[in-house]
Amino acid sequence: MFLVDGMGYLTALARTDLSGDVNYTDRNIVEKLFQTYTMRIGRFHETWNGSQASAQRWLTAYTAYYNHHRNHQALDNQPPVEALKQRGSI
Repeated sequence: MFLVDGMGYLTALARTDLSGDVNYTDRNIVEKLFQTYTMRIGRFHETWNGSQASAQRWLTAYTAYYNHHRNHQALDNQPPVEALKQRGSI
């Protein structure tokens, strides 16, 4: 994706078969993902007072929960591992 400005940009886009329309759908999904990570990391830092080893255990347990047990609305209320199994990706 690139942005153009100045005189004649519509002509330049037409000559290269580009429409000039901008679609931010994928960008919005990524932004939401980073917002969620930032929020959860912030909560983690506000409440954590353990050692590095215990943090590693907690993160491992959270990853297992998130990928194997937590239902995701975007995946038809299935955990990611189950959705990937159905698609044949695992």
